[in-house]
Amino acid sequence: MSIRLRPLTGDGSPPVEGSYPQAVEVTGATRWLFLSGQIPVAPDGTLAADFRGQCDQVWANVETQLVAAGMTMDNLVKVTTFLADRRHALENRAARLKWLDGRQPALTVIVTGLFEAGWMVEIEAVAAA
Repeated sequence: MSIRLRPLTGDGSPPVEGSYPQAVEVTGATRWLFLSGQIPVAPDGTLAADFRGQCDQVWANVETQLVAAGMTMDNLVKVTTFLADRRHALENRAARLKWLDGRQPALTVIVTGLFEAGWMVEIEAVAAA
């Protein structure tokens, strides 16, 4: 049996800003993968100076961990994005839409301070197979 993700939005829910469901029901899962916060650092230790470069690197790092577990972006159930500055919200949404390519995991975006001053974005996630 393969996993099935069912996006849900209950009656009486507030409107959604963006393309994500209010909830995601998972059925058929036998394995779960919890990804620690993926940072915008490349395998060679470099850090992009711009937000889009950092965002793409974080998503590439997420994908690397999924592949290590024999999963793909299709297995993402929940994604939490931490932004260092609210001004990157629209760029973040554009990058997320590109990387998720129509997939609809549950999403949360939090604006907060990050561990390293130069980091603009960090992503943690949950996947199921």
